[in-house]
Amino acid sequence: MSVARYDHGSRIPGWDDAVDLSKDPASIPDPALTPVPAELRQQIEAAMARYPDFRSAAIPALHAAQELHGWCSPEAIEQVACVMRLTPAYLTAVVGFYDMFESKPVGRNTVYVCTNISCSLRGARELHAAVQQAAGDDPDFNVRAFECLGACDIAPMASVNGAYVGPLELSDAERIVEQLRAGEDVLPEKQLLRRKVADPRASTDAPALFDDEDRA
Repeated sequence: MSVARYDHGSRIPGWDDAVDLSKDPASIPDPALTPVPAELRQQIEAAMARYPDFRSAAIPALHAAQELHGWCSPEAIEQVACVMRLTPAYLTAVVGFYDMFESKPVGRNTVYVCTNISCSLRGARELHAAVQQAAGDDPDFNVRAFECLGACDIAPMASVNGAYVGPLELSDAERIVEQLRAGEDVLPEKQLLRRKVADPRASTDAPALFDDEDRA
């Protein structure tokens, strides 16, 4: 199986870009000059309070900013850096490393098709192509292959606006796109969140296999 690579040989873009030494050293944004939405500030500060090392909150903080702005724009990164008292360069490096962050504007509907080994063996690459074809050039869609979503037991699967769905068939590709366009719940019968679980406390949305009387 061939692996798509950039001209420099890596699967990761930009890693060999030269550093611009003519730029001033990175600095932490000035709070007086960097307006941050109150809700975003609250989310970032709450995330920072959960970790002994506040820098560990970079990922949830960037997630919150991406949710607000639609992508990790320079403005979004500047706002997170201001609240966390970090340089934008530090956070830009985090964005560039993790695949779930978007470094350019994308459609509001995200469809990440897992293409790692378990899913690929069950037709994930064909599924990914089918979703791309169904979405076409619609700017509201961000369809891409994802290295691994960690749900091999429902392969082939995808993350649709954060909801794990699977196992999927090729015919599901058009359904996913149609339901997203209609604003409907996507493949509710295949959502991982709604699968039956033995422990009723494991998920608030999933039906339990046993109730308390059965356990007694």
